[in-house]
Amino acid sequence: MAEEKPVLVATEADDLTADMVITELNRRNVPVVRLDPADIGAGLTVSARFGTRPTPVVGQVRTSSRTADLARVRAVYWRRPHWPDFSHLELDDARFAAAQVRYGLGGSLYALDGPLWVNHPLRIAAADYKPAQLALAQRMGLAVPPTLATNDPDEAREFVGAHDEVLYKPLRWTPYARNGVPLTGWAEPVTAAEIDDSVRVTPHLFQTRVDKVADLRVLVVGRRTFAVRIASGLLDWRKDYSALTYAVEHLPDRVNAVLLAYPERLGLVSGSFDLAVDRAGDYWWLELNPNGQWGWLESETGLPMSAAFADLLTQGGAT
Repeated sequence: MAEEKPVLVATEADDLTADMVITELNRRNVPVVRLDPADIGAGLTVSARFGTRPTPVVGQVRTSSRTADLARVRAVYWRRPHWPDFSHLELDDARFAAAQVRYGLGGSLYALDGPLWVNHPLRIAAADYKPAQLALAQRMGLAVPPTLATNDPDEAREFVGAHDEVLYKPLRWTPYARNGVPLTGWAEPVTAAEIDDSVRVTPHLFQTRVDKVADLRVLVVGRRTFAVRIASGLLDWRKDYSALTYAVEHLPDRVNAVLLAYPERLGLVSGSFDLAVDRAGDYWWLELNPNGQWGWLESETGLPMSAAFADLLTQGGAT
């Protein structure tokens, strides 16, 4: 049965953060159609028509249990959809089929101008470049640690030698395995002696270490901010969640205002920010994840993050 002004939730099958938001929407009796592009075929069907009058896009998205009228979608929560890779096909056939899903299913959803997107995937992609994030943060008045992006070994050695402590950070997280074992790139100390000609292969990000006493994860949802101080003593707190303690942080008005304005500059309505707090109590920009995790922070602090997302999605766009 077609749902009345549904919220589309695009995500993979195992997503506890999306589950929290869907639970909140269900409490409000807001219809939800959850879909994953990986289910394309028997589990997911899209039919979109263009050139009709008076509506530019009409059609439906159907899952095994729900149907959404594309013209009536109030909001799209674009969480962590899993795109099919068609690995059972020959390489060229798989590449072709995967492109048709992205540009067919994705393109049909992107064509909608009524829903509120949280966040639009094209905006997410544009916001996900760390060098651009750093420059925008400085333009907006936030403190940014001296940082170098380069594939020149001499530039890298000079930069590392000019600062007391420097970290290497991946420019972009990607799935990675060595000998079948999944690996994650952490922020790691680097010395000038460790830099060799292999740096030439690809740009690397080198950043001076902030003499921090804590980290902050700040979630922005619409016009609301939720800031959590994370204490661990770790260089990269993501390495060991069991070592973390949490406290709700009250941001200075100036910092809060900048973090609210930052997503708007990028066409986003939500984002997860990582900051560091130094011994003087100053806040340092580290990065933005346009689609970052936050569910465990609600569980640890009781902050009503999922309710804030549900509020935003319920309000939706001009459907």
